[in-house]
Amino acid sequence: MDKNELIAILKDWNFWDNDLPTGIFRDQYTTRINEYLSSNQVIALTGPRRAGKSYIMRQVVKSLIAGGVDRKSILFVNFEDPRFARLDTGLLQTIYEVYRHHTGSELGSAGRQGNPAGPGPNPVVSGAKSYIFLDEVQLVDKWEKWVRTFHELDKAKFIISGSNSELLHTDLASALTGRNLAVNIFPLSFREFLLFKEIDPAAADEMKLDSMILEYMESGGFPEVAKSAAKKEILLNYFANVLDNDLIKKYKIRKPEKMKNLARYYLSNQGTHITYRSLGKNLDLTTDTSEKFSTYLANAFLFGFLRRFSFKVKEQQKSSQKVYPIDTGLANAVGFRFSENIGRNAETIVYLHLLRQQAMNPGQELYYWKNTTHQEVDFVVKEGKQVKQLIQVCWDLSNIATQKREVTSLIRAMEELQVSDGIIISSNQRTEEKIKGHMIKFVPFRDWLRQ
Repeated sequence: MDKNELIAILKDWNFWDNDLPTGIFRDQYTTRINEYLSSNQVIALTGPRRAGKSYIMRQVVKSLIAGGVDRKSILFVNFEDPRFARLDTGLLQTIYEVYRHHTGSELGSAGRQGNPAGPGPNPVVSGAKSYIFLDEVQLVDKWEKWVRTFHELDKAKFIISGSNSELLHTDLASALTGRNLAVNIFPLSFREFLLFKEIDPAAADEMKLDSMILEYMESGGFPEVAKSAAKKEILLNYFANVLDNDLIKKYKIRKPEKMKNLARYYLSNQGTHITYRSLGKNLDLTTDTSEKFSTYLANAFLFGFLRRFSFKVKEQQKSSQKVYPIDTGLANAVGFRFSENIGRNAETIVYLHLLRQQAMNPGQELYYWKNTTHQEVDFVVKEGKQVKQLIQVCWDLSNIATQKREVTSLIRAMEELQVSDGIIISSNQRTEEKIKGHMIKFVPFRDWLRQ
């Protein structure tokens, strides 16, 4: 590419001359990334497309500048920009050289600015290197070799992002074993959703919170969707782009409609039990193809799969899994709706909330529980060798038989797993009851999601 063209593109993405929009700060992520910057590691941001990785990276840039890092010691490259032609290490090297020449930057000697200002925590910049942000880096052929070389030469600190979990499991893992730190980015939590709607989570009354929970369940947590009136159109376009560009082209799927049918089936059946063999029969797929396609869909962060809790690994592997979408809005927009989905949506929202907690505490493990008589508890949270929490989700507990079923299953799991208390999350019930010697806490969604 012509060097002047490259500079024009880079100027659009960098803070060299002016500030760029950074959106609403997502402190849960920026604080953690800034803490990681003091290490000699490559920081990798992973998560679904459109979950906000690019804006979070911009927010980190903003906080670096606020902390005293020279603007021109920071390089930001977004590889989804269609103006980039050939995406390979040659382009990376050219960008690096053009950047250095244009800014007069001597990498490895970031300077300070006077009177820093801006939101976010201030990282330690004393003796800091320059910072290179590579957004959606998995699009660049053999990127990991270039990053590894420059990392080993101590040229800069690297913050990279990607929308496929293979960024960590294969490419980066083999090139930078033990030299990377991962941050998983999710669509908006309920608390973040409220902030995007300019609602103070601590000040909103219960009626307002309940209304916003229903909207959150319906439209989901993708930031662009939260801000737009064309919610369904954005979600349908997102689904098509991920399937066509991130999966079908990447994995060279010969029968793309079969993968699309599987994805739609999952979106129509959130929170239900699946086995690859039964999927194969229902969707005219072999068992191996069902498993392979499901792995691809999980790699693109479209779905998560929850295993049954057991102290025996073989029993876990043999049991059915439960499938959850990465976003309830996506399920509502694309999946077939048999009836009002509020109960399934509620369960998925809790699953995603627990995933966010797990990402902040990698020692946690997440399962569901089910016994031989088919009593079931939605979520088991385990840390180390100990089960810490048992969580049941039931939006409507007004029916006495329903409440009895949920409580009975929870007590059975508490007895088997030796847990002293259990949680039932519902639309509005807030109380504690001691039942047969077991403490059951009934928690409204509005309270639990604000944690």
